[in-house]
Amino acid sequence: MSTDQPDHDPFRKRDQPEDEQGDQPGGAGGPPPSYGGGPYGSPPPPPGGSGSGADPYGGGGPYGPPDSGPYASNPYGDSTGAADPLAGMPPLASRGKRLLARIIDALIIGIPLGLIMWLAQGDWEGDWESGDSGGTYAQQGIYTLVYLIYEGLMLTNSGQTIGKKLMKIRVALLSDGAVPRGMPGWIRTLVYHVPPLVPCVGFVFWLANVLFCTWDKPYRQCLHDKAAKTVVVATD
Repeated sequence: MSTDQPDHDPFRKRDQPEDEQGDQPGGAGGPPPSYGGGPYGSPPPPPGGSGSGADPYGGGGPYGPPDSGPYASNPYGDSTGAADPLAGMPPLASRGKRLLARIIDALIIGIPLGLIMWLAQGDWEGDWESGDSGGTYAQQGIYTLVYLIYEGLMLTNSGQTIGKKLMKIRVALLSDGAVPRGMPGWIRTLVYHVPPLVPCVGFVFWLANVLFCTWDKPYRQCLHDKAAKTVVVATD
């Protein structure tokens, strides 16, 4: 699947019109320096230039320049000053809306799939009473596979599942706010759905994953957001 972002992507951040940029501090005709932080901008260059007193790593240390990658937000500040890591981003989605969107999607998948499996295999109560855990695990695997395909296709197409559309939230790349087409969308989906299938540790991982956004700062990312470098934002 291609990860190229089309020009008509409605979620990609647009450049600000010239008439809204204000006076040019660097002189007429030249572009203004960028002082925005966060995933949609980069902090100003470090002082000192490239002379003998400058950072031997070019201001970025041995691991690259400070404005590289999606996490170049400088949220804690340094000699150039602290930058707002959320500058230029839409508002982050509330945790309540994210939870409701998950519940809606789970019902959309679970109710019709459960009915189909019940009609195909008969009453599950007998399997439960006989201790047939293998049948229960197989049912969980089928549910996870269907949910995984549904979510992966929806996220890579528009950044929204049906639940997220109803809650008016969407998944966006942290680097530029675009739809997570291709690999990012599928990585996010796989990290959410596959580890919980592992016996014994699956539930612990799932619980840690969904709760991670309650203390993550500043982007409220769950572990599947961290893996895919995505955030969940409001659409209105």
